[in-house]
Amino acid sequence: MPTALITGITGQDGLYLAELLLSKKYEVYGLIRGQNNPKLDLVRNTLPEVKLITGDLTDVASLVRVLEISNPDEIYNLGAISFVAYSWENASLTSDVTGKGVLNILEATRLFAGDDIEKVRFYQASSSEMFGKVQAVPQTESTLLWPRSPYGVAKTFGHYMTINYRESYGMHASSGILFNHESPRRGPEFVTRKISQSVARIHLGLQSEIILGNLDAKRDWGFAGDYVDAMWRMLQQPQGDDYVVSTGEAHSIKEFLNEAFAVVGISDWSKYVKQDSKFMRPAEVDLLIGNATKAKEVLGWEPKVSFSELVQMMVESDVAQQQDLKT
Repeated sequence: MPTALITGITGQDGLYLAELLLSKKYEVYGLIRGQNNPKLDLVRNTLPEVKLITGDLTDVASLVRVLEISNPDEIYNLGAISFVAYSWENASLTSDVTGKGVLNILEATRLFAGDDIEKVRFYQASSSEMFGKVQAVPQTESTLLWPRSPYGVAKTFGHYMTINYRESYGMHASSGILFNHESPRRGPEFVTRKISQSVARIHLGLQSEIILGNLDAKRDWGFAGDYVDAMWRMLQQPQGDDYVVSTGEAHSIKEFLNEAFAVVGISDWSKYVKQDSKFMRPAEVDLLIGNATKAKEVLGWEPKVSFSELVQMMVESDVAQQQDLKT
């Protein structure tokens, strides 16, 4: 039975990845930061088979201890401060966790593996936000990185550090440059879930409007459940490498709103949507669209859930959830 350690187990990716690995008969450990983590019960109730260990990406010693306890064949580093808007308010903390945290777990892995460096395979959750001020459309693994947020800068540091450990020590280390991926498990602070939840509440008469920022920004949105399959496939390859994971389609916030309101039978959403400059980014990323040819050819990976299916899934889930709360 192979063993995997997942940092960021409480996020949407961590939950979907743990489900996938359990279905493949893995023994799964999850890293939890802090004794009173508010999402601890979520993991325990959703995935009782996962073994949870307390540790901290900012503390190398705690990570070495976690590795000694879990003795993993595969490490999936999904842990990060992942809300881009928050990173401007807390740039230092974002850098420590999302950036230096990658170095810490890479170093802990190197120390744990010792002379048998290839015995542990490592996955780093890189991000399309690293492309920022895009230098090519669509973006590939070789596109110049130009991050436009503290989050993007921190992810870029972690991405290059993963490459450095692969090249310096021969570590089987891969980075998945994942473009935006959503699901009903997405946190409500993210714009896609904010929209799906608000549309559900408007439909049920619980809310009158949504306040958003830039409606013209375009993203390459896929389903998180599809994307964790690509993560697993990377670690099954003979060597570590970097892969863009995306749908190859870009849609604007306005298009997301069109799809979301259509699910509840509203065609003209203009009276329900307001804009506020406080939700605008200090440095906007206008267009992200990925070219996942390498992932398709090498990994045999393909996205299965379409943009329309994703939005429908999220809105219907939130309608059901809000109805339950209402009653």
